[in-house]
Order: sequence, then C-alpha cells, then structure tokens
Amino acid sequence: MYALILGKNPKLSEAEFYSFVRRFGLKINVIEASHNWIIFESSKKVEHLFHRLGGALKLVRITGNEENAVKELTYSKLFTVSIYGKEDWKLWRKLGSQIKKIFKGEGSAKFFKPAKVYAMPSELILKGFPGTKDFVFIYGEKLWVGETIKITDPFELKKLDVERPVQRAIFSIPPRLARIMVNLTEIRQGNFLDPFCGIGTIVQEFLLQGLNAYGSDSDPKAIKGAKENLKWLKKEFKVKKTAHLEVCDARKLKRCFRTKFDAIVTEPWLGKPLKYNPTRGEAIQMANQLDRFYYQVFDSFRDVLKRNGRVVFVFPAYKLKDGRIYRKERRWLEKLGFEVLAKYTDFEERHRVVRDIHVLRFKG
Repeated sequence: MYALILGKNPKLSEAEFYSFVRRFGLKINVIEASHNWIIFESSKKVEHLFHRLGGALKLVRITGNEENAVKELTYSKLFTVSIYGKEDWKLWRKLGSQIKKIFKGEGSAKFFKPAKVYAMPSELILKGFPGTKDFVFIYGEKLWVGETIKITDPFELKKLDVERPVQRAIFSIPPRLARIMVNLTEIRQGNFLDPFCGIGTIVQEFLLQGLNAYGSDSDPKAIKGAKENLKWLKKEFKVKKTAHLEVCDARKLKRCFRTKFDAIVTEPWLGKPLKYNPTRGEAIQMANQLDRFYYQVFDSFRDVLKRNGRVVFVFPAYKLKDGRIYRKERRWLEKLGFEVLAKYTDFEERHRVVRDIHVLRFKG
C-alpha cells in the first residue's frame, strides 16, 4: 500500500496522477483521499515510474495504521517526521520521541527537526541529509503510518530549467509543468509535437521520456536556442534520442511536417504581459483577440493529428480586479472536431494571466 503526497497545485497533481495511472496501465485501488494526498494499493511498478510524475512530492510506502504501526518502521540512525492532516507541534515532537525510544534497542538515533516544519520538503532531505529516513503520519479516517521511498528531485528540475545554456525566463514553461502536461495526454509512446516550442522545455521532456520528439516555432532564434539546449540535455542526462526541430508557423503545420502525431503538448503565446489586473470586459476583449489566432492554430492541428490524438494546450485566463478568474468557453473547438476532456488552472497568487490547461481529443 502507498500514499502519494500531492504538490502545490493539488487538483492538477491529482489529475496528473490518474492520467499517469492510465498512461502506464497501472492497476490501483484508492483506499482514501484528501486534498493533498491519496492512499492506494498498487504493484511495485509505481515505484519505478514515480520519477515520471511532475506534480507529486513524495511516494510513501504504508507500513500500517494507528500508532502501533510505529513499531514496524525500519531503524535509521538519522530520521525525520512528516505529518499530514494535522499541524500540531506537540504531536510532532511526541511522534519523534516515540520513534527514537523504539529505535533505542537497535542503536542510537537522532531526530532531525527543523523549526516550524511539520512535513519535510524534499529539498531538506536531499540537500543536507540524503541518508535521512522520512517517517510519515497521515491523519485521515484512520492514522496511516509509512516511510517515504521516493521524492521528486527539485534540484533535477531546477537544473533542467536554469542550468541550460539558453534562457528565456519570462516565456519558458516550468519543467515540472511540462512533465505534468505530457502525462495528461495519457499516451505512453508515439510522435509528440510542441508547435510553440520556444527554447525547448516541453521537447526536452519528450526526449527524457523516450518519445519521438518534434518541435517548431516561428522564431528562428528560438529554434537555435532549443537546439543548443537539447544538445546540452543529451550530454548532461545521457539522452539517446534526438528531436526534429523546424522553423514553422503553427498555423501552417502541414507545410513543415509529413508526420502524423499522437499528441500535441504546448503553451502558445498568451498575449502581452499585463501591468495590472484587468476588468471582465478587458479580459473578454483580450481572449477574443487571441482566439482568432488560436482558431487558425487548431485548424492546422487537424492536418497533422492522428484520429483520437490528444492535445494538451494552455489557453490564457485572467485574474480580474475583483479577484475572480475569467475563463473563456470556446465552443468553436467542438466545431473543429476537438472534444474537451478536462480543464485545469495553474498559477501563483502574483500572476495576472492564469494558465487554463485544456486536455482535448481530436475526433477526426
């Protein structure tokens, strides 16, 4: 039995996990779920594939439930405690002391306890204390006890982002989100295209997952940067495959590619950066202007997608002056043969333009 600890956008992380399960043909049985964790039964295959998830923080092996399960934990000279479902400093200290007392019979043990942190971030475990065992207590309908066995490596994701030779900070999608979007396709292998590839963040994720990677952009400078970054990726991450990159207008894809694609994963141009939060009227006007462009892009997608091919596409939504979010309904997608399967938002509090991620199926 396992627990998955979801990331900073729990709804998107949860959606990615279920898409990931279907994508890799995993059989799971969900026992209990909350807004930031899922308890489930599955085969060990989930451990081997965990690194393919972008939105999860930890994979925990559940050893038992209720406090007696503490006795089942494996001895470690250095350990820490993460609790979910409660924020109680006294409880946190009590659990650490209890584990230390149980371990006393096997040898000395030190309880690693940073101040005011009830759930250990993977940065702390990886950076200074790689040998630390993270014992996890999840307070749901039952108390679930376990040990963290896999964590998302934030340093690897950071390397994929800021250590590349060519940077485009304002316009580049985070590698974490690129990984999530690839999983949302639910397609395990085949030809994948990013027609707004920029300096190659999504294309690099295609390659890391062993997919047939294609990318295009209307800006020759961006394509040059993407080629430099993918050359770096091949060396740093021992990637064997190469990507096919083209300078191409996303509205004219059939002129550039003879290949039929299983999936398109992309974040297009979302409009000019905003200096203030717009009114609803201003948001509607901006969305309508961009939709004239997006309509032509999706019309072009029809020429290069296989029947039942998937599209994961970021549309802009807007955080308004009154704090609400405006998300446009796009009925024209259905007219072009695209069925909207799901929609998710991804943004931070400071953002004025919100990522409105659509998962679509091309009916052909």
